[in-house]
Amino acid sequence: MIDKDSFQKFMFETLQIRGEWVRLNDSFSAAVNNKHYPAEIKRLVGETALASVLLTGTLKFEGLLSIHARGKGPVSLLMSEARNDKTFRCLANYDADSINSDNLLDLVGAAQLAITIDPDKGKRYQGIVPLERAQVGECLAHYFELSEQLDSYFLLQVGEDGAYGLMLQKLPDYREIEDQDAWNRILQLAKTLTCEEFAAADNLTLTTRLFHEEEVLLFDKEPVRFNCSCSEERSLSSIKALGQDEALGILEDEVIISIDCQFCGEHYEFDRTAIHALFNVGMTH
Repeated sequence: MIDKDSFQKFMFETLQIRGEWVRLNDSFSAAVNNKHYPAEIKRLVGETALASVLLTGTLKFEGLLSIHARGKGPVSLLMSEARNDKTFRCLANYDADSINSDNLLDLVGAAQLAITIDPDKGKRYQGIVPLERAQVGECLAHYFELSEQLDSYFLLQVGEDGAYGLMLQKLPDYREIEDQDAWNRILQLAKTLTCEEFAAADNLTLTTRLFHEEEVLLFDKEPVRFNCSCSEERSLSSIKALGQDEALGILEDEVIISIDCQFCGEHYEFDRTAIHALFNVGMTH
């Protein structure tokens, strides 16, 4: 049985190298189905979603990890956020008429890639790296090289039936092992994995097939799911934040106030009765 919508850690027991598998199937469909992204944007959003879920494997506390880039190219915003419980949401804002490439640098343009870690309890942390690589995975590997001095590799693939990710990373004690060629060997094997193979086999099969000469410990799988925090109540709160005068002013020209969630595409509508009730205004106002 294929490990759909799952996250799973693994460890090369004698090599001081760790890894993670992630699969987004129904969860990714739920995240993008209402968005109608062009193929290039869907792939970019999928890669960023994979990356955010993979990076939650580094969290040792309850909290949120987000990846985002604000650019000056056809894609003005690219972001995904995931929690330690492996729930995620993702989005891209873009100009469809300007898309003429699937290269990250061409799509986003001059930008910085920011990784923000926001614990439920504790201090917020943000790391920033210039966006100087053509792929999301290459940008993240560059980030870890600069910020943590850890060699890392990200394989991020988006197919017809889902998105698939693999992360490999040296542990700090790698320099002490005798087999110093291990990293290059593992990397070359990982790079042979295709999206079709990923979709057709489970994690155990892939681990055995790719690394059959190594001692690999697979940890328990964790379920992954799309979860958007939008709701009618939150939408009303955002209208309330506009203030009574501005909200009622909109209703002078419109029959309803409508709000679309950027993350999931959910559409909310509020008529005059709902807005008056929100601000405790009589219907004769």
